[in-house]
Amino acid sequence: MKKRLRVLFSGRVQGVGFRFTVRSLAREKRAVGWVRNCPDGSVEIVAEGEEAALSDLAAQIETEFQDYISGKQLEWGTSTGEFADFGIRM
Repeated sequence: MKKRLRVLFSGRVQGVGFRFTVRSLAREKRAVGWVRNCPDGSVEIVAEGEEAALSDLAAQIETEFQDYISGKQLEWGTSTGEFADFGIRM
């Protein structure tokens, strides 16, 4: 069953290749959606796909950037089907 996951990562998560790594990992997991830098220095991710794949995506991001992440907020929801691929938003 497809789900929607919104994650907000805080810490020193901008300027470390975060968005590009997230895009690559999301595409490997066949997730669609986007990642963007927020004005407050956090990074927001909205992804849709299989629940297990999205959980794995969030876990891989945390592992990859464990030295930079100081906090995270996760929100699960129902997939909207609005995305065709995974990209970086400005």
